[in-house]
Amino acid sequence: MAGWLRSLVGALLLLEGAAALSFLHHRYEEMVQALFRVQSQCPYVTRIYSIGRSVEGRHLYVLEFSDYPGIHEPLEPEFKYVGNMHGNEVLGRELLLQLSEFLCEEYRRGNERITRLIHDTRIHIMPSMNPDGYEVAAKQGPDSNGYLTGRNNANGVDLNRNFPDLNTFMYYSGEISGPNHHIPLPDNWKSQVEPETLAVIQWLSSYNFVLSANLHGGAVVANYPYDKSQDQRFRSHRRTVNTPTPDDKLFQKLAKTYSYAHGWMHRGWNCGDYFADGITNGASWYSLSKGMQDFNYLYTNCFEITLELSCNKFPPEEDLERQWMANREALVAFIEEVHQGIKGMVSDENNNGIAGAVISVQGISHDITSGDMGDYFRLLLPGTYTVTASAEGYQPQTVTTTVGPAAPSLVHFQLKQDVVRKPPERKASGTRTNNKALQKKVVPRATRRGTQR
Repeated sequence: MAGWLRSLVGALLLLEGAAALSFLHHRYEEMVQALFRVQSQCPYVTRIYSIGRSVEGRHLYVLEFSDYPGIHEPLEPEFKYVGNMHGNEVLGRELLLQLSEFLCEEYRRGNERITRLIHDTRIHIMPSMNPDGYEVAAKQGPDSNGYLTGRNNANGVDLNRNFPDLNTFMYYSGEISGPNHHIPLPDNWKSQVEPETLAVIQWLSSYNFVLSANLHGGAVVANYPYDKSQDQRFRSHRRTVNTPTPDDKLFQKLAKTYSYAHGWMHRGWNCGDYFADGITNGASWYSLSKGMQDFNYLYTNCFEITLELSCNKFPPEEDLERQWMANREALVAFIEEVHQGIKGMVSDENNNGIAGAVISVQGISHDITSGDMGDYFRLLLPGTYTVTASAEGYQPQTVTTTVGPAAPSLVHFQLKQDVVRKPPERKASGTRTNNKALQKKVVPRATRRGTQR
């Protein structure tokens, strides 16, 4: 009941003074104009930047909301939305433009919920990851758009099958107790990805994202990792094997947050399919290789889910307002999910932040790392946890903490340097000591590194 009550209160707050918005499909130039219009209306809390260009040279623009745009504030989490990865799945693109206008307008109106969200979160919104594909689909229009028309980028590549396949490495290394987090990229990865994929991977490496959603169309369901099944014996495209992550319960909670705040996703029956609570494990639906969702979880600190938002991939304009009203509260409520679990600073004895420190939670075999300033964010469900911070050259520190259902718990770590013993000096005669124990070098601990969607 508490969750339902919070959603109801949040929805009522959003209804107060909600601005009238235009509901139109935006071609590339119109999309860019809409983003810069929002930036001009809210110049003190927004910033526009490009992470790169598409095959045909279109910018991959991101609109940032923050009380200090362009600056990472310690202990303030980074959140992102990515839309239009498949060029012909356009509802996410339009919803993110609507969300951008809405956040700006409600901030100007003094909406307490939105003001708090922007002040406490650095929000990154990319309406279109595949602007080239969108232009192909838009030429056909919603009435005659083919199921695959404009889906791929200008090189004919499905961007959600184009990320380095870290799942295969993870499943193999799992048999030999290898990592399932911060898996290194293969040496030749840049030659295997498209410009849009390359730009996103470099984007993920530049920001310490904590939570994300990737907006698609063709179904109505909130999908969570893993997308790729571990069982490789099946060759059928739609093999279904439930493949949970170590954070499976948390991912289910994140997915339900969106589905139950959505107008009808949680009902389960949509587009001829049924998903209990409106959510699904990706591989349980069908196995997908080289997807962006799993890549986020295996390569970065970011927990990402995939939102399938409409049966019609290119809905007509007259349906956009209804879709916006169904998704508005869910889009805001999901951003708020970034504020849960634990967060804190990892520093040395001189209070200098330690970047790349490993945060391990006992019983959950998936670690995250601290950012450049030494701050970290670990999403967790309510409960009591034993947490360890470790870094190369330092003694690890372990604490026990309790996580509540509301704001994240603050847990700071101050690590002491390891004492590295000097090797024994040789005797004056030049003979070596026979004490083998003294001859052993002390090695610092190594940091563990660890529809078609």
